[in-house]
Amino acid sequence: MKHSDPDLKENADKPADTNFIRQAIEEDLKANRYDGRVHTRFPPEPSGYLHIGHAKAICISFGIAEDFGGLYNLRFDDSNPLTEESEYVDAIKQDVRWLGFDWKEREYHASDYFETLYEYGIKLIEKGKAYVCDLTPDETRTYRGTLVEPGKDSPYRSRSVEENLTLFRGMRDGEFPDGSRTLRAKIDMSSPNLNMRDPVMYRILRAHHYRHGDNWCIYPTYDFTHGQSDSIEGVTHSLCDVQFEDHRPLYDWFLEFLEIYQPRQIEFARLNLTYTVLGKRKLKVLVEEGHVNGWDDPRLPTLSGMRRRGYTPESIRDFCSRIGVSKADNLIEMGQLEYSIRNDLNQHAPRVMAVLDPVKVIIDNYPEGQVEMLEAENNPEDESAGTREVPFSREIYIERDDFMEDPPRKFFRLAPGREVRLKHAYYIQCESVVKDENTGEILEIHCTYDPETRGGWSEDGRRVRGTLHWVSAEHAVDAEVRLYDSLFTEREPENAAGDDDWMQFLNPDSLEVLHNCKVEPSLVGASPESRCQFLRMGYFCVDPDTTAEQLVFNRTVPLRDSWAKIQKGQK
Repeated sequence: MKHSDPDLKENADKPADTNFIRQAIEEDLKANRYDGRVHTRFPPEPSGYLHIGHAKAICISFGIAEDFGGLYNLRFDDSNPLTEESEYVDAIKQDVRWLGFDWKEREYHASDYFETLYEYGIKLIEKGKAYVCDLTPDETRTYRGTLVEPGKDSPYRSRSVEENLTLFRGMRDGEFPDGSRTLRAKIDMSSPNLNMRDPVMYRILRAHHYRHGDNWCIYPTYDFTHGQSDSIEGVTHSLCDVQFEDHRPLYDWFLEFLEIYQPRQIEFARLNLTYTVLGKRKLKVLVEEGHVNGWDDPRLPTLSGMRRRGYTPESIRDFCSRIGVSKADNLIEMGQLEYSIRNDLNQHAPRVMAVLDPVKVIIDNYPEGQVEMLEAENNPEDESAGTREVPFSREIYIERDDFMEDPPRKFFRLAPGREVRLKHAYYIQCESVVKDENTGEILEIHCTYDPETRGGWSEDGRRVRGTLHWVSAEHAVDAEVRLYDSLFTEREPENAAGDDDWMQFLNPDSLEVLHNCKVEPSLVGASPESRCQFLRMGYFCVDPDTTAEQLVFNRTVPLRDSWAKIQKGQK
């Protein structure tokens, strides 16, 4: 089967970093193995939302196809009706498009091939390469053997072709109870590769399929679906997780004995990331048990969660490119992911001022009722971003921890008798404070300003060491700000205490919600998912919970690498 797309051919000569997958494809192209074609696919099971590990797989499979001027398919491996839903299909498509990939008309479903796969099962029975087995699941596992002991032949392995055909048709027609029979490949029960010990091809399962309803009561296994789907679609290179390396002989065996077109399977290491879990089943537990607020919770490594947190598709593709492609499993530091988003937002995110823990400053010698509009640059990394005007008045808010009555020697922010610069505005000097008589909490800080320092610079050349962000109290807009920390306290939660105990490492402080924040008025009307840098505080994203009455922001990432500090403390 040949496919071509002239829109992608122009990318054929695009330079790219080499790796063992690219080298293999280049060798196949030189040998004209697939008539000079490169055609890949991404085959997610629609049983959950995509996560950052899937992003790596997508960038490898789809990115390589683009670089070689080839094609790529999006195929849903929907052969398990117990776990699959149309909600997940829609979410997967949205995430892949958001990452920047367009599969055009090449969207497929493994369930599209159910009839063909059934006929393939019959073909293998007729060739004496498949049989119907009555062993229970537990018996099947026992007969399979172990890594050091060979398996035993099923007592049903010697059934005739005619009996197997009759039984297999009866399985399809619903004549037998769920789980009572399977169709198995007849390969080698003494093979050192357990996957070759007569693997199950079909099982009886009366479950409603989200696309086919109750039309089928038998469903093919992943191993019997995967390679044949690749073959039907004309895929040349089936790129997949290294966990499927031991399945490759079975992949090839099915294609060989079915005598159909044979793609090439190549495996690469999955992504492992610190301070999180990437197993879809574990993520589903977190969602369904209410440990997080849905699949798009910004603490999750799902693409929808990362998008809501403020990550850009460009930063995720950059991260996937930076970590490279290897055969060996390795653990990637969260700091590498944060580096990519921080680098991207530094170049593109506009700068604004927001005060997360406000305390009021009153500038006593500033004219009452006066408002100045001061010019502020939007992004010093991007001259084309231009400037905006921010209002300045007699009363402003600053961060509470930007003031200390009795500061240590290296505290360079506001203190009694000390002068600091207000970003884009003036020099101010603290003269006195007003406190709550009962609690001692500082209610107001009284200052004076130097009108000759407009714009934040002194004409007489005097310098101050501290520069503070601020918001005009009269013009400040109330906002809710959500600060996210790592979802787990343990660097490798899945390995720290075994598969069953990983949830003990959930971080109880992974979310802090600040309700009394003040932001500059330019943020009114900001659309969900728009990103900005709060000066000195980090990069933030407008959350979809934002309404006309309430701005809500998620912190995407701090300005500096907080993970390096965590790791240093652990050492």
